[in-house]
Amino acid sequence: MLRSALIAIGGNSLIRAGQRGTALEQLTNARETSCRIAQLVTDGWRIIITHGNGPQVGAALLRSERASQEVYPQPLDVCVATTQSEIGYLLQRGMLNALRSARICTPVMTILTQVQVSSSDQAFRNPTKPIGPFYSKSVAEERQRSFGWTMVEDAERGYRRVVASPEPVAVLEQEIIRQVMELGIIVIALGGGGIPIVIEEDQTVKGIEAVIDKDRASALLASGLGIDCLIISTDVEQVYLDYKRPKQRGLKRATAGQMQRYLEQGHFPSGSMGPKIESAIRFLQRGGKEVIITSCDHLLDAIQGKAGTQITP
Repeated sequence: MLRSALIAIGGNSLIRAGQRGTALEQLTNARETSCRIAQLVTDGWRIIITHGNGPQVGAALLRSERASQEVYPQPLDVCVATTQSEIGYLLQRGMLNALRSARICTPVMTILTQVQVSSSDQAFRNPTKPIGPFYSKSVAEERQRSFGWTMVEDAERGYRRVVASPEPVAVLEQEIIRQVMELGIIVIALGGGGIPIVIEEDQTVKGIEAVIDKDRASALLASGLGIDCLIISTDVEQVYLDYKRPKQRGLKRATAGQMQRYLEQGHFPSGSMGPKIESAIRFLQRGGKEVIITSCDHLLDAIQGKAGTQITP
């Protein structure tokens, strides 16, 4: 039986530090990532790919803002949908070329993915996720009056809009993704954590202004599909305790229980590694067999236990 893995790629994997994020830069980075994933396919893994969209959705919002006097602006849920297609295309193209170079005739398909959240989620009462460009104080106050946005101050860079980051409840296209995977197709889905939607009492699907954490949504989808291994790609080679402190030390292997204790001890901040560890624990509690957290550069070594952090039930 083929082993299965969901690989959650960070949005920053396609736009590296110091890059502008041009289409050519992102395509080059997508090709490098795809070559590593193609090797897993060669080794017999059944793969689904999810990805972040932080830099890309920020750029989409900025374009919408600056062109709003000439063309219609785009709401946040539509920007998420746009970047799902944009990044999906770059990854799909990179994967197809990497697979053909490896003489593998496996099709690749991007699926636009919606994720249900609850309109009563506490996150909507306390928006904390910064998105979009920085504004001056006067412009921020005008946006707050005109659009009802919640704005927060960054002492050094200005003011920024914040939105809710609610818990994912269900992936609407989960069964479609399952059926496509069963046809032997590599699926790219759940970009940016999914397009956030709520389902109203009359069963109407409605887009909502929110950002869903990509790793939490990926863990939910991986559990729903019965995936064996959740791989979370990040910008560090492995998980560290006392990160960037004098006693910093890497974790090579740990259990879900150990990671829960480290989380409670404050080793994993909510703005960085925290959601990844929480997602890993949830996936394992729901029946997952293994979680690997590593950088994209160390992906193949991590699969073999030579790098990264392996977390088991």
